[in-house]
Amino acid sequence: MKAGGAPMTGPASRGTGQESVLVVRDLHVTFPGGVLAVRGVSLDLAKGEVLGIVGESGSGKSITSLAVMGLLPAGARVRGSVRLGGRELLGLRDRELAAIRGGRVAMIFQDPLSSLTPVYTVGDQVAEAVRAHQRVSRDQAGKRAAELLDLVGIPAARGRAFPHELSGGMRQRVMIAMAVANDPDVIIADEPTTALDVTVQAQILEVLKAAREATGAAILMITHDLGVIAGLADRVMVMYAGRPVEVGPVDEMYARPRMPYTIGLLRSVPRLDLFDPGLTPGRGGGRTLMSIEGSPPPARDLPPGCAFAPRCPLALPACEAAEPELAPASAGDTGHRVACVRADEIAQGLPLVRPAARGQNGSPHPRDAKHPHARRPRHVRPSVLVVDGLVKHYPLVKGAAFKRRVGTVHAVDGVSFDLREGETLGLVGESGCGKTTTLQQIMELAAPQEGRIAVLGRDTAELGRADRRALRADLQIVFQDPLSALDPRMPVGDILAEPVRAHGGRGRRVGELLRLVGLDPDLASRYPQHLSGGQRQRVGIARALALEPRLVVLDEPVSSLDVSIQAGIINLLNELRDRLGLSYLFVAHDLAVVRHVADRVAVMYLGRIAEIGSVGEVYGRPAHPYTQALLSAVPIPDPVKERTRRRILLHGDLPSAADQPSGCRFRTRCPTFAALPAADREPCVTRRPAMRILNGTDQAVACHHAEAVPVL
Repeated sequence: MKAGGAPMTGPASRGTGQESVLVVRDLHVTFPGGVLAVRGVSLDLAKGEVLGIVGESGSGKSITSLAVMGLLPAGARVRGSVRLGGRELLGLRDRELAAIRGGRVAMIFQDPLSSLTPVYTVGDQVAEAVRAHQRVSRDQAGKRAAELLDLVGIPAARGRAFPHELSGGMRQRVMIAMAVANDPDVIIADEPTTALDVTVQAQILEVLKAAREATGAAILMITHDLGVIAGLADRVMVMYAGRPVEVGPVDEMYARPRMPYTIGLLRSVPRLDLFDPGLTPGRGGGRTLMSIEGSPPPARDLPPGCAFAPRCPLALPACEAAEPELAPASAGDTGHRVACVRADEIAQGLPLVRPAARGQNGSPHPRDAKHPHARRPRHVRPSVLVVDGLVKHYPLVKGAAFKRRVGTVHAVDGVSFDLREGETLGLVGESGCGKTTTLQQIMELAAPQEGRIAVLGRDTAELGRADRRALRADLQIVFQDPLSALDPRMPVGDILAEPVRAHGGRGRRVGELLRLVGLDPDLASRYPQHLSGGQRQRVGIARALALEPRLVVLDEPVSSLDVSIQAGIINLLNELRDRLGLSYLFVAHDLAVVRHVADRVAVMYLGRIAEIGSVGEVYGRPAHPYTQALLSAVPIPDPVKERTRRRILLHGDLPSAADQPSGCRFRTRCPTFAALPAADREPCVTRRPAMRILNGTDQAVACHHAEAVPVL
């Protein structure tokens, strides 16, 4: 340990054989108004250990980390104990804490763009972190900054860039470089992979592993996604309503969870490893995601007894009488502890009984209540959307009047696909690949720059103003962020009634719409800001369905939601599609989510489709190396599989759409191209690969060497 004081050990550190560098005991955080944000958190963190803290938004994860760092607002009341290397941190003056922050305890925040100073280069900011805690010259700090940036995979030349000139993944790497600059004892990573593409997420997790190995620091990893930490953490703590409800070694927790809340979180994660290509696509490969009904209780009005009881399918009267304490999950103490009165019954196989899904009239939905379209073969269904050779280029201009053209941004460059009645097509790819631009071109219902778009058999280039207005009733969209998509000045009832009034009364009534998406009609009088994230997204879906459309475009509809809420939305979308005969164009960057929704999937890269086909074909035997990389980057909530799976890490960032590589656009990051003999690389460098059908399949791929790509 770097500081004096008696060493402290505890159950959290026994598996590592190391003394605890961070010990938290009975931590409570209360905000004005009686908000109980953290209630009795205790943890031990040993040198080199990774503890994952998981739970839904509002569970107290981030508040716990801020309390450790001494970064809570002045109105917060904190009691308990936080000891770093034996030294008590609670009660220290701000000057004393400033010497510890960034030195012995470092933090990686969720949003690197808001955490980095926009007017300084990233190299200068890393050097500043060094000089803040070490007596070194400016030149020495600059050299150390270059070493740190190299450690996290950023070339030294990029240190002269400003934060806005870097991608999200590179900015997060800079934050990691700053965190390890002074060889800290503890690194706190607060949702460091949230909102990142799965490929970048995989890179960040690898960088965190490298940082731990280089510094020996312990890591406190905070996330809402159990899949993210499966291959990184040594132990896991699950928090709910401000307190731990289950904690233990990662393998034990994932294999034998004892708390219904933990089980619900695990079962709500979309998984690729349980996918059977032979089963019906678009239905989760035969597996329905488990959603946790309801929302976490408000921190100022907690229910009596177990806080999870109102949402728990196994709740008993005893659960409401008293809040259970963390207790050993088995007689042989392995460090696995759980706060549940039915933990022993769950260990013996007690199943979680879920309430039947309710229909719009309050009756359960029959399993076979599918629209007739769902039973017809694809080739006999009419097309509801045809995109053929779509091109959208933007001029790149500069100068005071922005009149001098210096290049062209090839946002979409020859995209073609079709969507049939009652079908879901998943459109996937990293940020910047052209997904959103493709959606915008479709939603405009106007003549594209080049190519052709036909919606419900109508060529958009031939539509007049009245035709376009009429067609909009049949083409609706659900946005990524429901809070910004819903008018905060209007109650839910008015939001849902507005499109119906705009189209002359055609469509469903408000109460019917709310029941259709699983909401209580009484919510019609509430405003969007008074609803939970999941409820707001259900309102967004209801609004899209108000005019009884035939085609719905879904733009990242679950990416901003907790995984438990996300599962309910995915199940709802599948159910609505089957019952109403809807067609979906589902845009996402997470292939695990798309696998649970789509019948077919199109993978985009730099404005073009790299691979397209049925879910069974593309997921079962991906033919493009980019598809393989995307699939291998998706985390699996199984520690054993995460440690042994083959992972393809893409090096570098997505090239600029204004300065694309010649030939195959993926070749600069392609592992197959890198492994080819020099004599076989010429086609990839000089010729753009054409889309071609693989023999005996409905799968098409744009790759010169698709047959040489090994199967995952």
